[in-house]
Amino acid sequence: MAYDPSKIRLFIDQPLTPGADIALTGDQVHYLRAVMRQREGDRLHAFNGRDGEWTIALTALGKKSGAARAEASVRMQSSVPDLWLVFAPIKGARLDFIVQKATELGAAALVPALTDRTIVRNINEDRLRANAVEAAEQCECLGVPEVQAARPLRNILGDWPEGRGLIFCDEGGDRPALETLQGLRGQGDSWAVLTGPEGGFTDAERDMIRRLPRAVPISLGPRIMRADTAAVAALSLFQATLGDWATPPRSGQV
Repeated sequence: MAYDPSKIRLFIDQPLTPGADIALTGDQVHYLRAVMRQREGDRLHAFNGRDGEWTIALTALGKKSGAARAEASVRMQSSVPDLWLVFAPIKGARLDFIVQKATELGAAALVPALTDRTIVRNINEDRLRANAVEAAEQCECLGVPEVQAARPLRNILGDWPEGRGLIFCDEGGDRPALETLQGLRGQGDSWAVLTGPEGGFTDAERDMIRRLPRAVPISLGPRIMRADTAAVAALSLFQATLGDWATPPRSGQV
């Protein structure tokens, strides 16, 4: 069956196999009924991050509940680079922007880090995940990044996985990002990008980060970027040098 990018897409955290019955959430029912004006019998696309993308048919669509049935696979599951974004939360819409763009740029996990200068400390993880799901549905991703609980930066670094490199966006550094990242080719497949808060990292935090065995500081250039801009710039540089932008996608892969 040919892939149709114009179809409505839903993230379904349930198995997708031929004939599988799918329970829709209340939010999904409201979206389909009130926003997209769908009816029983209409067909759309669904993905779950494991089984690729499928066509599904709506079998029930009430005011508060609904159901669908999986029909056929239209895209095989593809992988994204093993890339985390570790970031200091910022205010409101700019935090939503980071989550949405990180999802579009292929981050596999989102890790909120509470730094010494982090202003926003009450993190609504459900909101972060909802933003990630919406971005994945709209930009034809086949998966949604894991949203980890917010933790102090020192705790994140203290539990850092062995073998995962850390690309540290250091506003006080002098190592050009593109040249430095190109030099990391062949030095492992698991990476994270770390961006700081409004006001930047403290000297003590910079020292702590640099002591991590596989920490690689990079400079994002001569201009001071906002925290959300820095996250997008750093992820883009990674994907262009160490990620999946360098290789054209296979047919049917996004």
